Amino acid sequence: MNVRRRLIPAAAAASLGLGALTACSSDSAATGNTDKFDVVASFYPMAFLAEQIGGTHANVTSLTEPGQEPHDLEISTQQRAQLEEADAALYLKGLQPAVDKAFDQTGIETKIDAATLTHLEDHGTGGHSHEGEEGHSEEGHSEEDEHGRDPHVWLDPVKYAEIAQGVGKAFEKADPDHAADYKKNTEALVTKLKGLDGDFENGLKNTRSKVFFTNHAAFGYLAERYGLTQEAISGVDPGSEPSGARVRELQQEAKADGVTTVFYETLVSDKTAKTLARDANLKTDVLDPLEGITDRSRGDDYFQVMEANLKALQTALGAK
Repeated sequence: MNVRRRLIPAAAAASLGLGALTACSSDSAATGNTDKFDVVASFYPMAFLAEQIGGTHANVTSLTEPGQEPHDLEISTQQRAQLEEADAALYLKGLQPAVDKAFDQTGIETKIDAATLTHLEDHGTGGHSHEGEEGHSEEGHSEEDEHGRDPHVWLDPVKYAEIAQGVGKAFEKADPDHAADYKKNTEALVTKLKGLDGDFENGLKNTRSKVFFTNHAAFGYLAERYGLTQEAISGVDPGSEPSGARVRELQQEAKADGVTTVFYETLVSDKTAKTLARDANLKTDVLDPLEGITDRSRGDDYFQVMEANLKALQTALGAK
C-alpha cells in the first residue's frame, strides 16, 4: 500500500521466526510489494496474530529479533524511519517501553494496542524484574504506570482469541478491500484458539498437583484459566540465585503440594531454576512464555509451543 516496502514478506518472516525489521529503503523498494498491507508488530505474539489474520494480503515484520528478550529492545533510528512507512502497528502497551514511546511518536494512522482488546489483571507479580530491567516491575511496568497489570495475556488462549478478534476488526477497517479475508482468517484463528483452550482444560482437569514453580511470573493468566497456582522464584532477576529463605519456603511448599518440577524458559538463563531444583531435590523442565521463537523452542509457532507447554505441565503436575 505504501511505496516503500519491508524486506521480509509475510511467509518468509514466519519461517524466520519473524525477524527484526532491518531493511533499508532501497532494499525495501526492491521487493516491489506495493500492494501489501504493511504491518509492524512489536514482538512474536503480536507478529503471529498479524501473520495469521493478514494472510497473503499482509507484509508482517517484527521489531524484536528471534532470541531477543522483548523488553530489552531499543528502537534504532532506521526502525523509527521505517515505522513511518507502515500501514499499521500492532503492539502490547506496557511490555516494551521503547516500543511504546516509538509508537506514540509515529504518525501511523492505525495503531493497535492489544492491551485495550482484552482485560488485563494484576497477578501480584509487580515486584519481579528481568535481567537488565532494574527499576522496573513486571515486564517493563513501573509500579506507578499501568498499575502493575500483567501483560502476558497471550498465554491464555481465551484472552489471545479476544485480542485476535480486535486485531481482525482493525485490519478490516484499515484495509477494507480485503476485509472479507481478514474476517475469515480471524474466525479460523479464533476456532483454533478455542480448540487449544479445550486441550488445556481437558488436559489439566485431573492432576495430582495444581502448583507449579517458575523463575518468571509469566503464567498468571494461564494458571487462573485452568485452576492452577503459579509460584515464581521471588522478585529476583532470572539469572540470580534465590535466597536461602525462599529456597526453604519453596522446599516446604513442594512437599506440601506435590510439586515435582521447576520450570525455566528458553530466552533467559536456567541458573536460578537449576539452583532451586538442586537444593529442593526437584526436576527441571521448560515452560515457554512464547516471547519469541528460536531454534531452541519446542515447536515452530505459537500452537506447537503451547501444546509442548501443555505436555510439560501435564507431566509435572501428574495428569491422570
